[in-house]
Amino acid sequence: MSARITSLANPTVKAVRALHLRKERDATGLFVAEGLKTVTEGVELGHAPAILLHGPEAVGHPLLEKALAATRSQGGEAIEVTEAILAKVSRRDNPQAVVGVFRQAFRPLAAIEPGAAPCFVALHRVRDPGNLGTIVRTADAAGCGGVVLVGECCDPYSVEAVRATMGSIFAVPLSRASEAEFAAWRTSWPGSVVGTLLSAETDYRQADYKAPALILMGNEQQGLPREMAALCDVSVKIPMRGRADSLNLAVATGIMIYAATE
Repeated sequence: MSARITSLANPTVKAVRALHLRKERDATGLFVAEGLKTVTEGVELGHAPAILLHGPEAVGHPLLEKALAATRSQGGEAIEVTEAILAKVSRRDNPQAVVGVFRQAFRPLAAIEPGAAPCFVALHRVRDPGNLGTIVRTADAAGCGGVVLVGECCDPYSVEAVRATMGSIFAVPLSRASEAEFAAWRTSWPGSVVGTLLSAETDYRQADYKAPALILMGNEQQGLPREMAALCDVSVKIPMRGRADSLNLAVATGIMIYAATE
């Protein structure tokens, strides 16, 4: 049976609420994942919650029991809380009945094995957590080997980004690198390094992609700067057919992932 807490002033509840702040996530190395489905994804992939909060309505659900067992087996806290506490923790009026706190994980560049998957994604200075989370989910669906965050990016473990991954945050390895670190690492990449550029002349459907492809995408406002575009050996364009002159970053990345892996 879980311990029961009804006060918003409880130290554990306050600690979980604080994880909405990036400085707290950076300091603790923890993040919040909401919903029984997402928590279950984490548990099934070997990630035991450090803290597991759940409402009384979830008690007895077999997936919750599995998550509780995983939490306790690793010395984590399992706590039954009120709906009011869940609403404060998630900052939603209709909160999920289960909230897990997990440990962040980043894979060093040196540990990436290019031959493990047909495609990898690198994102330069991505700003929007919804875009980042959606790209992680797409990378998972397409069987990509990982996502590399280059330069100053938004936090992949923010609540907004984790929500957008729909559980794929646990399935897709994440790496971080400065521009200089990425440029040095890219020199040994065995496949194509592919970028989308407005100035490119090759249609993305006609390019010659050599596996494993590394899809390098720029941020939402500026795209790939000159120094990052210079790292690409395949430059392509996605043609616009209407009035809009560009696509959403997550949509464009999804198109490129599937184009490079066909």
